[in-house]
Amino acid sequence: MKDLVRKQLAQSINTMQAVLADLHIADTIVTIAELTAHAMQGGRKLLVAGNGGSAADAQHLAAEFVVRLADNRPALRAIALTTDSSILTACGNDFGFDRIFSRQIEALGHPGDIFLGISTSGNSPNILLALQQARSMGLTTIGFSGNGGGKMFELCDHNVVIPSSTTMNIQECHLALEHIFCLAVERFYYDAAYNKP
Repeated sequence: MKDLVRKQLAQSINTMQAVLADLHIADTIVTIAELTAHAMQGGRKLLVAGNGGSAADAQHLAAEFVVRLADNRPALRAIALTTDSSILTACGNDFGFDRIFSRQIEALGHPGDIFLGISTSGNSPNILLALQQARSMGLTTIGFSGNGGGKMFELCDHNVVIPSSTTMNIQECHLALEHIFCLAVERFYYDAAYNKP
């Protein structure tokens, strides 16, 4: 069992090192953070969605924006589309599970908002439909995926693709990058607001 622990830790570290070595990922995080900060400064918001562990990521990330990540500061506009059980079950019952996120984007999204879809496979049907809905309404679309990006790659204005096909390692990297994304949005937003160097 100790060998299992060490093997899995090594696999996690190797995946994270591959992410660290991928300069495009770092560039994309900076780009989407600046875009998100600019959107929020203009009164727009971040919408986030995913399934399973990625649903937990969506809620986690929204909480970091609304409450705080590391430092106390005013709240930032972010909504996880995974949390309202009445909406999710009504939409799932009446229109099908594939539309649980696209229906909410139709209701809550505005041009200039940001939609971040999280799917380790890149192929979650409800994320694909949500991305299509977001694009049709003039939202900027961001994808966090693995597995080469999957079908969602072409539907996203910006992609963060973890170089792995192992779900748990993709999720570990997603969470680390989501924290960095939030931190960078804070820096762009508040450094600009307060003219910090």
